[in-house]
Amino acid sequence: MVQDHELLLPLVEEENICLPLPINVVSKYWNIELPMAEAIETAKKYSGFNGSILVEGIESAERHGLTCKIINSSLSELKKIIDSGIPPIVILPGIPEITQHASVITGYDDEEKTILHYIQKGNQEGEQQEGAIPEEIFEKEWSEEGRLLILLAPPDILSAVKLENDSSDKSNRLCIMAERENILKNSSDALESLNKALQIYPNNSTALHQLGSMMNEQNSSECVKFYEKCLDINKRSYLTYNGLGNFYLKTNQFEKAENYYTKAIEINPKRSAKIYKNRAYLREKQNKNSEAKDDLRSYLKYYPKAPDRGVIEQAIREI
Repeated sequence: MVQDHELLLPLVEEENICLPLPINVVSKYWNIELPMAEAIETAKKYSGFNGSILVEGIESAERHGLTCKIINSSLSELKKIIDSGIPPIVILPGIPEITQHASVITGYDDEEKTILHYIQKGNQEGEQQEGAIPEEIFEKEWSEEGRLLILLAPPDILSAVKLENDSSDKSNRLCIMAERENILKNSSDALESLNKALQIYPNNSTALHQLGSMMNEQNSSECVKFYEKCLDINKRSYLTYNGLGNFYLKTNQFEKAENYYTKAIEINPKRSAKIYKNRAYLREKQNKNSEAKDDLRSYLKYYPKAPDRGVIEQAIREI
């Protein structure tokens, strides 16, 4: 058992889109050095992509001796995993305009009711710093992403951990592989992976959301069916409400679009600035001018460096 429910992780600053920081940190925790040169080489096929290719980092860790499980988990299981000496990686909502981000959990404090996150920059002594998030807020944010958890550890250590929802692992793996195929514009391979993911685990809300998003990109009304199934499983899927809002905005169904954007904002008002701009547009179309103005102000509040700031300020004056 880990004393004080806290793991000491190495301070790491190197990262690459194909070797995301959380994967690098956890690998180094297990004394495994993943070659940055390999990641830099792999990254060449993703030129112009902004973000991390999680599956590339995971596959690199596996090539160098670690095993991985990607499961839908719970707060109590997260704590058990920390106490077994494994630092879990969780998928959380991104800061405005980044869809999601992966974060390493270093421990928890039952008295303070907080979850401790790894923070990249150390203090002046070069020690690891932690960000403490109240459990309640962590739970809310984590649930937006279906409580996804990535475990990386040596095979003997990982196989000794009994997981609540081991059956979701293969299905979730197919989802992150589909994500990569999508980035590489191989949409038929991505669709194949997502359909397989649902055959293995029909209640995979991530797969349902991704299928909905792909259909939405193709302007197909089929997206609604997948999005709605996703919401049946995860009622807090912010991205799915936003996706439905985007679909109904594109198809000029303003009332429905407004309804879904509002539901997303109720779940997490700070997650995206752009959602306010979209809702302002359709509110103006419905002659709800004062609400449209409020939304444009919120857009600038959450995105103070917006490149269209001048245009938006002008629109606020004119509406």
